[in-house]
Amino acid sequence: MIADIDKTTSLHLNNQAQFLCFTLEDPQADNDVQLYAMNVFKIREIIYYDGEITETAGENEGIVLGYLTVRGESIPLVDMRRWLYFNPTNPKRNLCEFSTKNPKTLVILCNFSQCTVGLKILGVKRIIQRSWDSIIVGSEYGFDGNNKITATTKFDDGSVVQIMDVERMVSDAFPSLEATHELELEHLKPIGSERVILLAEDSKPAQKSLQTIMEKLGLRYFTFPNGKALLEYLYSPGVVKTVGAVITDLEMPLISGFEVLKHIRETESTKNLPVIVNSSMSNDSNIEKAQSLQANAFITKSRPAEIEDALREALQG
Repeated sequence: MIADIDKTTSLHLNNQAQFLCFTLEDPQADNDVQLYAMNVFKIREIIYYDGEITETAGENEGIVLGYLTVRGESIPLVDMRRWLYFNPTNPKRNLCEFSTKNPKTLVILCNFSQCTVGLKILGVKRIIQRSWDSIIVGSEYGFDGNNKITATTKFDDGSVVQIMDVERMVSDAFPSLEATHELELEHLKPIGSERVILLAEDSKPAQKSLQTIMEKLGLRYFTFPNGKALLEYLYSPGVVKTVGAVITDLEMPLISGFEVLKHIRETESTKNLPVIVNSSMSNDSNIEKAQSLQANAFITKSRPAEIEDALREALQG
């Protein structure tokens, strides 16, 4: 199945995306099984893993089950059903009762934010292709897994598909990354500018991270949950002249980041406005396409020093 995925950036350029739909619950236990999804751009491959899982001593009751070894590469394995019941206010809670119950270990291997993670799931449904403007921001329908869902769409039969916030999953599973992020924040220095930075990002943890960086840099900013909201504000009367730069994610409901970049470059009043792409989908094709659309920078989400450097260059004029 994964070989059939269209990984070209033409999908984003046409404001579309492909999502792998999968299950975490036993369909025999519940006839109305919830479908979850993630963008296929983040998926490297799907495998049945029959090797050993190396457990970390004393830490196999949480969301990280241990480590897989795939072609000599050690990869952390996250149980996605356990994660649905994870609460960061009680990180030591025993989540074994919520484990994905599958006699075979079905794993989605993902590449994003320059790291590889294995996601244990129950079963794969299939890949669907949807226009971003048909995707509903937030989880309007059903159980949201403690805000672990960024958006919803519909499957072919009309059932709801909940699109998971994998950035939040990484943050919950690997808190040490947050500590590294905090260390980098300490080295940021204020940028002297009165111009406003516009941020387009649908993930709540990623929003918070960007906002913290802006505050450390002493910059004014406005945050938008998708590209459509950002563009509507940008082209409101009198706004363009107050804006110093736009920082946009690529994967967003309603209007994708590439569409934001295209629109800004094709509009006379904003064609020279600095645009920084901040995305976990940092594969070569996305970086090359962002460069071809004249993005000022492409940053692997969300590296404080890189964002500082890009904004200093953008705001110096």
